[in-house]
Amino acid sequence: MYVLVLASQKGGSGKTTLSGHLAVEAEQAGVGPVALIDCDPQGSLSEWWNSRSAATPHFVKVGLLELSDALAQLSQAGFRLAVIDTPPAITSSISRVVAHADLVIVPTRPSPHDLRAVAATVDIAERHEKPLIFVVNGATPRARITGEAAVALSQHGTVAPVIVHHRVDFAASMVDGRSVGEVVPKSQSAKEVRELWTYVQDRLSRLARDPTLAPEFRPRHLDLGPLAAIADADLAAAAPEAPPLVEPVREPEMASHDLGTPPPLDRGWDGAERRFGADRRNGQTPVFGGPDKRVHVFGRRHTDRPAEH
Repeated sequence: MYVLVLASQKGGSGKTTLSGHLAVEAEQAGVGPVALIDCDPQGSLSEWWNSRSAATPHFVKVGLLELSDALAQLSQAGFRLAVIDTPPAITSSISRVVAHADLVIVPTRPSPHDLRAVAATVDIAERHEKPLIFVVNGATPRARITGEAAVALSQHGTVAPVIVHHRVDFAASMVDGRSVGEVVPKSQSAKEVRELWTYVQDRLSRLARDPTLAPEFRPRHLDLGPLAAIADADLAAAAPEAPPLVEPVREPEMASHDLGTPPPLDRGWDGAERRFGADRRNGQTPVFGGPDKRVHVFGRRHTDRPAEH
């Protein structure tokens, strides 16, 4: 059985919504049976499941102390995938769950506050030597900061080439325990979630070297980096006349690695070297803050403007 953990130190990143949607997509893709586990004390995922009429995915109520035994029992019962939602902010709880993960997904909204909070989650995954991917979630269409967020995240790990945008149909679909793909299957939101699961499924199959887990069909554009998922108009929407904050980059195919083994190459999809742990914090160009906070992907402070003569 494979364990997919959605984790983020920052609240409001969309972990619960993505957990339910990915579990439903996994069932529909034939990667079942799937078990949903809610480790968040708020219980939002369990409330969504209780209002759901469909029998799948299955829901398992378990505490953190019993998580290891519960996963072992689910595996013996024939479950193929467990999707676990974690609480925000509680580092020790997140760490306990991540220790069981085959793949960690970190949903991140494209905002400076969310990006600065990512480093703590990355440290937890590194401590347990777990593979990790970022998902830019809740993005605003035609917002230049979406592309900047994808570039910033790529310095710390793999970024999914699917951007999940903020739309009303996501919240509306969760009211009665359904996913957006079940309510409006032909919508753009449903397409994004479907492609995100295809990418995650392919990633899991490569990490586990399990060809039976590979998706039947994988769109070619998923081989590109996350900037391929952003329209040109999105990148230039905020200020078309302003120069870009980043150089155009070539996006090579992302390498896959064995479960539990640190990647041999610490490079992002854009080819730039990533820094981990202490090296990342001591880098010359901190992305999530550091000694020289003016070196930041979100532009200059007003104090950085050249003096007028």
